[in-house]
Amino acid sequence: MTENLKNNLLIRAAFSQPTERPPVWMMRQAGRFMKEYWDIKNRYSFLEMCKTPEIAADVTMLPVDLLGVDAAILFSDILVTGEAMGGQLSFEQGVGPRFANPIRSYADAEALRTNVLDKLQYVGDAIRVIQQRLQGMIPLIGFAGAPFTVLSYLVEGGSSKDFKRTKLLLHNEPELAHIILQKIADVTVDYLNMQIAAGIDALQLFDSWALALSWDDYEIFSHRYNAYIFSKLQRNGVPVISFCKGSSVFAPLMATAGPDVISVDWNADLRQVKDNLPGGIAVQGNLDPFVLYADKKVIKEKILHLFERMRGQDGFIFNLGHGIMPDIPFDNVKYAIEVVREFSY
Repeated sequence: MTENLKNNLLIRAAFSQPTERPPVWMMRQAGRFMKEYWDIKNRYSFLEMCKTPEIAADVTMLPVDLLGVDAAILFSDILVTGEAMGGQLSFEQGVGPRFANPIRSYADAEALRTNVLDKLQYVGDAIRVIQQRLQGMIPLIGFAGAPFTVLSYLVEGGSSKDFKRTKLLLHNEPELAHIILQKIADVTVDYLNMQIAAGIDALQLFDSWALALSWDDYEIFSHRYNAYIFSKLQRNGVPVISFCKGSSVFAPLMATAGPDVISVDWNADLRQVKDNLPGGIAVQGNLDPFVLYADKKVIKEKILHLFERMRGQDGFIFNLGHGIMPDIPFDNVKYAIEVVREFSY
């Protein structure tokens, strides 16, 4: 797959091969900080955008055309698996995702469907449209939400500040939690293998809310299922990136799940994390997204400082420690990518 790409920097870095400079892409790079995104969003609902392959392709291509990134990431959402399983999903402006039928009982968990690939076929269709447009220019990253993170939305009914219901479930009814997590994991395996078959070049598993967990709970209710997913993927040369908020803490455990890359939040020294990982595991990250609000001089200094820390290291993909915020100036994001592209070891 790699040999067909005109720019395969990301794939080489993901497999810890030498690169002339770090590849760059940014989480949420096809998003609300772009006027062009809103030109589309103001005409369609968020789920319409995800479920219409041509529109998903339009949004996916925005940062490719406007920013010059080294990888595209599929425009979709981590919660489409939860919806396919039976969650009544909606997105409310200023509120975020909502499930109208949160899981509260064994009966609710039993009702979750697992044979749902037909309901996610629009994602495979979008991948094929995007790859036609990319013409092998850069890799396309596919993704899914990790089981614990998807569970937290299904149990809470939406976003949460304290994950109280989720933690009560883990502590008081762990058997029920495991039933739900296993179902999500099985769906996620099918979903990611479908994305590989449809033609994506790399995968990322987003465990956005893992930081809510203690070390032991992370191991039991998150790591175990992520490892299960990675073990079942028909990778075929497709590198796998593992992301969670909390990777600065959980990285040693994350490495044992079998990813090719660990995406690191901004709380850690990236070189230190890399030095403490087994050989052959790449790192991605880990600029604090808030740096992109700063003056361009500061943006450049922070990026070059990170690059100096990582000098001499194979297996480094430049990214943010989390996603781009909606009100970060577009010009600052573009400038940051230019700084990376102009760098050479």
